[in-house]
Amino acid sequence: MTENGKHVSDSCVTLSRLMGPQDANGHGNVHGGVIMKMADEAAALAAMRHSSQNVVTVAIDSMTFVQPIRLGMFVQWNAELTYVGRTSMEVRVEVTAEHPFDGQSDITNTAFLVFVAIDPDGKPTPVSPLILETEEQHTRAEHAKERQEFRKNQRAKEV
Repeated sequence: MTENGKHVSDSCVTLSRLMGPQDANGHGNVHGGVIMKMADEAAALAAMRHSSQNVVTVAIDSMTFVQPIRLGMFVQWNAELTYVGRTSMEVRVEVTAEHPFDGQSDITNTAFLVFVAIDPDGKPTPVSPLILETEEQHTRAEHAKERQEFRKNQRAKEV
C-alpha cells in the first residue's frame, strides 16, 4: 500500500475488441452479457492496478445500455477508479463502440462496479488512497460517495 496514495491515471485500463458472430444474437446485436463480462474484466484490472492485490467483485451498481452494439463494431471498455474506501474501490467503466469503416464512435454503456482487495488468505486488505486531480474526478468521487452510502444503507436493510 502506498501511504500517499495513487492517482486515478495510475490505474486506468482500456480493453479493446472487435465484436464477432460469437458475441451477437441473430439480429446482429451484441449480447449484454458479453458487454458486462468485459466491463467486469476492465474494472477488475483497474482495481488490481490500484491496490496491487487480487480483488473480488462485490457489486455491479448499474449497467446502463444507451444504444445497441452491432456485430463488426470495434468496442473499447475504459475503466477508472472513482472512489476508494479502506478495502473497497468503485470503478467506472465507459463503453464506446466505433464503426471501423467511418470511425464514428459513440458511448453505448456506462457501469459502476465495486471491488474489495483481498490478501493471499482471501481476507479484505487495505488499499492506497485515491489522489484526485481534476474537477471531473472530484465530481465523480462525490457521486461515488453517495452511491457508497446508498449501498451501505441497502446492506443494513437486508440484515
